Amino acid sequence: MNPTEITSMTAVDLVTGYTSGALSPVEATQAVLDAIGTRDGDINAFCLVDPERALAQARLSEKRYQNGHVKGLLDGVPISIKDIFLTKGWPTLRGSQCVDPKQEWTVDSPISARLREDGMIFVGKTTTPEIAWKATTDSPLTGITRNPVDTTKTAGGSSGGSAAAVAAGLGPCSVGTDGGGSIRIPASFCGIVGFKPTHGRVPMFPASPFGPLAHGGPMARTVEDTALLLDIMSLPDYRDPTSLGPIFTTYRGQMNRDVRGLGVAYSKNLGYVRVDPEVEEIVDRAVRKIDEAGVPVTEADPGFSDPLEAFELLWATGAAALLAGFPEGSREKVEAGLRQVWEKGDSHSAVEYLEARAVAAQLGITMGKFHSVHNLLLTPTMPITAFEAGHDVPPESGLRSWPQWTQFSYPFNMTQQPAISIPVGTTKAGMPVGLQIVGPRHSDDLVLAVARYAEHVLS
Repeated sequence: MNPTEITSMTAVDLVTGYTSGALSPVEATQAVLDAIGTRDGDINAFCLVDPERALAQARLSEKRYQNGHVKGLLDGVPISIKDIFLTKGWPTLRGSQCVDPKQEWTVDSPISARLREDGMIFVGKTTTPEIAWKATTDSPLTGITRNPVDTTKTAGGSSGGSAAAVAAGLGPCSVGTDGGGSIRIPASFCGIVGFKPTHGRVPMFPASPFGPLAHGGPMARTVEDTALLLDIMSLPDYRDPTSLGPIFTTYRGQMNRDVRGLGVAYSKNLGYVRVDPEVEEIVDRAVRKIDEAGVPVTEADPGFSDPLEAFELLWATGAAALLAGFPEGSREKVEAGLRQVWEKGDSHSAVEYLEARAVAAQLGITMGKFHSVHNLLLTPTMPITAFEAGHDVPPESGLRSWPQWTQFSYPFNMTQQPAISIPVGTTKAGMPVGLQIVGPRHSDDLVLAVARYAEHVLS
């Protein structure tokens, strides 16, 4: 089979090929490794690639298919892992020069452990800004990660390496973190699917200092692949005492249920976001098609004001708590923007932190009431498309921080709700635009089902 054809296949396509004997995990893994070797020099999506280990895993998977004893749902499928998750045998440097790579790396995070148990092929680790602190992906350690659609543009962040890898065909799927939009932002910018599940649905270890803002989730080119990954990633792990109990169904099984007649709301701007006119036009068109296809849409804003101040306080204190555990002298080594966030976090009191948490709680109550009327909320994922790489904010925008251009994403980290971004079109310049679908807490299956239906309607 042609390598280009292989790297354009979804995870489901690959498993179908393995099962029929038309394709082997070794062929697929080699095709992905070759694509990384050819394309990643321009994109910089990977901070570590391990061909020898990946091919060894692929050969074991190939034998399992030959013997009829596969390990899991996506046995033999190549996957990349954001360099925030501990991964046994590989250093986890988190985009920072302050983490010593010369230490024993013997622990898998829950996500890495579940993917490994399923038989997936680990091809490498993807780039992240230092400690995943911002919504673009560049760091003093790994440099700038670029958008494969247009390499002069940012891939977004902080899971920008994962999004760029999937969009460029450097593996069908990846995993990322999302503390303020870090899965959904790069998914929108790069034109892939990115899902932030309900907080606690995917176990995390070590515990994130960003606390209830922090989520782990799947990134792929289709909703179906995303649902399958969530089925694997959401299995329990005792190391996360905040994780939710096991589900009694499968996300892939619920994904194709009939959602016609379900009432959803559409907010163009949450009542306060300035949206690029071309982005608004593309999202409006997609929402109209969803409505015409049998999912009635009502225009409605949730009714809250921008919680920027509270979010930035929660974010800064989380960053300061994490960085406080770094080696002495790290304050001078971290990048300047992160140093400012660290200093801001140090300046806040416990009382101020709890006041910000109260803002988040009230936001959750507001959204709970909203969802008692509207099953789901649709919004643009981003108010803009990808801008010039190497900048934390759009050049000449006058903005001072990344949350000021990601207003559609971080409120739903504060509420801990499930939210997905799916691609719904491109601008005249060819840059992707995403639609965000937000559901009540614990409605991950419903969010995926509507996302799958919208994907079908818009294809």
